[in-house]
Amino acid sequence: MLTGKQKRYLRKEAHHLDPIFQIGKGGLNDNMIEQVQDVLEKRELIKIHILQNNMDDHKEVAESIAEQAGAELVQLIGNIIVLYKESKENKRLELP
Repeated sequence: MLTGKQKRYLRKEAHHLDPIFQIGKGGLNDNMIEQVQDVLEKRELIKIHILQNNMDDHKEVAESIAEQAGAELVQLIGNIIVLYKESKENKRLELP
């Protein structure tokens, strides 16, 4: 579980990132979850964009993808999800 200070740090680090994935009207699937896990292992911190045609509740989508990918939900602002998962081999970010 991340502390408030760690989340603030991660939000600052994620600010300049571009979203890597897009969740459309098809919603989440196993293939996307696997890809998210792979990218999180490489980068630790990613952004995901929820497209306008996705009618699911954004909060539920964000919590679901974080849970399934084994990641921490750093923030959800509008249509953008920020996820963090500590990498086992490619550790880049040093949390405060």
